[in-house]
Amino acid sequence: MTKTITILGIESSCDDTAAAIVRVGSEATVLSSVVKGQNDLHADFGGVVPEIAARAHAERVDLCVEAALAETGLALTDLDGIAVTSGPGLIGGVLSGVMCAKGIAAATGLPIVGVNHLAGHALTPRLTDNVTFPYLMLLVSGGHCQFLIAEGPDRFRRIGGTIDDAPGEAFDKTARLLGLPQPGGPHVEKSAANGDPKRFKLPRPLLDRPGCDMSFSGLKTALLRARDAVVDEKGGLTVQDRADLAAAFQASVTDILVEKTRRALLEYRELNPVNSVFAIAGGVAANGPIRAALMDLCAKLETEFTAPPMALCTDNAAMIAYAGAERLMNGDVDDMTFKARPRWPLDDRAAAMLGSGKKGAKA
Repeated sequence: MTKTITILGIESSCDDTAAAIVRVGSEATVLSSVVKGQNDLHADFGGVVPEIAARAHAERVDLCVEAALAETGLALTDLDGIAVTSGPGLIGGVLSGVMCAKGIAAATGLPIVGVNHLAGHALTPRLTDNVTFPYLMLLVSGGHCQFLIAEGPDRFRRIGGTIDDAPGEAFDKTARLLGLPQPGGPHVEKSAANGDPKRFKLPRPLLDRPGCDMSFSGLKTALLRARDAVVDEKGGLTVQDRADLAAAFQASVTDILVEKTRRALLEYRELNPVNSVFAIAGGVAANGPIRAALMDLCAKLETEFTAPPMALCTDNAAMIAYAGAERLMNGDVDDMTFKARPRWPLDDRAAAMLGSGKKGAKA
């Protein structure tokens, strides 16, 4: 008989403060999920300001926990454990969540688990669709882009990723270049819907090289040059110019992700899984054209496609609670000495893709 546990999750790695209550047994159920975003706090700065984000997390994390409990009618004494993002992320925000979780654990005696934020995303298909191991995950967000073969709750093998910008970061920078609001992803997608993707010829970096690694920095530079050429010619950008540039950029990202996913699927399928499953998670997974193109690819390769609901694509605490529950149910808990970590690669056997420094390899 499968044991059922109810767990509190806390997430504060970037600019969303979140708390959730998840019940996990033979299936997983999200009992509550509260997310307080910070878009209004960072809008004037063109991106997330770490100091502002950290202060907002410190002010909001306990309120999110209270709200998540209130939605379920549960008390802390009804819980079986606590899971909290302990990295990677903006250290001030991560620290706010970790200290809140440790305070609750100290007061209640509940077991606590420090969760890798990337593992939360990578395990989301098990939360939402009860997918079995191994499956191929494309984690694609504002800070990360990796192909991972999920082999177990804490075993992930990276077979490719970005060597520079993450796609979500490139979407944000594109929005700034085109004078669109932040966060960039949704606004670039909305503008692109009215654009001609063939008007501007933008590159598809690294498609001429083997493997599953990706690059988006040069694409951003090419977009800048295309924009400047239009500005030089016309003295500014029309609404249609912005739409066409956005469409060209989005089409390039889509082509890169589709081709690299095709290669990753071929490598994954060499493992001969009983059921081939491809999953996508992270904020960029909410992009409609990208999701549709990947679904079409999976249909052609006779591979099951799965993606979380839009609310679970972006940062949330339900995924953190579930990832913590997987460990907790295996008797794997942390003591109070675990730390907030700005860097924490999921596959520590793979070479660092984005360099390393005193704080270790980047994720």
